[in-house]
Amino acid sequence: MKFALVPRLTKNVGLVALALSFTISVVQCPAQFTPLTGPSSTYSIPQAQLIQPEALVHLMQTKGADKPLLLQVGSHLLFDETHIAGSVYAGAGSQPAGLQQLQSVVATLSKKKSIILYCGCCPWNRCPNLAPAFRQLSDLGFTNVKVLNLPNNLGTDWVAKGYPVERSH
Repeated sequence: MKFALVPRLTKNVGLVALALSFTISVVQCPAQFTPLTGPSSTYSIPQAQLIQPEALVHLMQTKGADKPLLLQVGSHLLFDETHIAGSVYAGAGSQPAGLQQLQSVVATLSKKKSIILYCGCCPWNRCPNLAPAFRQLSDLGFTNVKVLNLPNNLGTDWVAKGYPVERSH
């Protein structure tokens, strides 16, 4: 008789573990399930200004003045750990000091310069950095700004696909 209880107990333990893990993830990380809205939302960036990772890889092969400037506008820690090859850290777009740093980075550039912003810290719909950085460049008169669409994060949508990266250390 005790052997008949083992499959039922194992099945119940598995269900309890699954339910518990889901509950813990919702309780610990509720923000990841709620998209940002309003002017700070990535949804405020026009679709025409988005670029997909595959297209950026192709553009990165451009030479000379036509090569786009890649600006990371997220966490400096993330940038130091891994960033898209050839990109420049330009400050966290969600912070006033970061927006000031972004303005300093682009101060001497032509308003027509091709610029691509990216962050990659979290899922696209939760990123607090991209929309403010995009708006800042638009307000400064830059007309050729695109935003890299990383639906999940930099690790999943860029690094894991084998696209070119660098490390600061």
